[in-house]
Amino acid sequence: MTTITRILTLILIGVISSVNAQDFQGVGTYRTHRDFDIKMDSTKMNDAMQKRMMEMMKKQFQKTYTLTFDKSSSLYKQEAELDKPQVGGGFQMSFGNSGSDVFYKNIKLRTYVDQKETMGKKFLIKDSISPIEWKLESDTKHIGEYMCFKATYTKQVPKVNMNFSSFSSVDDDNEEEKEPEMTERTITAWYTPQIPVSNGPAKYQGLPGLILEIHDGKLTVICSKIVINPEDKIEIEEPMKGKEVTQKEYDDIMDKKLKK
Repeated sequence: MTTITRILTLILIGVISSVNAQDFQGVGTYRTHRDFDIKMDSTKMNDAMQKRMMEMMKKQFQKTYTLTFDKSSSLYKQEAELDKPQVGGGFQMSFGNSGSDVFYKNIKLRTYVDQKETMGKKFLIKDSISPIEWKLESDTKHIGEYMCFKATYTKQVPKVNMNFSSFSSVDDDNEEEKEPEMTERTITAWYTPQIPVSNGPAKYQGLPGLILEIHDGKLTVICSKIVINPEDKIEIEEPMKGKEVTQKEYDDIMDKKLKK
């Protein structure tokens, strides 16, 4: 598809969509999963236990979220779920949020409110939405009934080496703090101008249409269902419970807790 044809297609779809966008609302169901590349010490954990551990960790990241949205705001919330499977001996690993977290975005005011419950304490993270320098690509594909376009951007992220083969007994407080090694990551999004909102799951936003699919490193987020203008009117309310902090203040608090 040539650039001119693509632009004309986007404009046409946008015009058609905007005509039907009065009092526009929607509900999207998103599912997430994460791939793992973890090294484990075979002398301390047999093959069967390693396999069970890997399967359990994968299931911890297989979550379902609901994105309720209108033209200017959205709420992204994890659906309630049963307890995750346990490893032998009753040991259970838990990653991510507890299911009570709510992420609110106001794309018109370019602000967000992230209500989190971490280590038994509720936080209300309020901050500005950072602009994403998306590169619009020429690739297209269908997700369900929606024509989607590809967009990418790159960012610097800390390089993480998940190695369970050994655990250091050295007191980290006595070690000189080192800057984390950084690496470049390309994030890929698929968005549809047929749904005229510059929004998406979690913090992803800023494209000329709703984001239906995200590939961010080993994390994949895919929309499995969308209901446009449901019969029951949607109420999108900013979360209010928790200690109010900025994103940097919250990151500093979590960094100190992890070091302890």
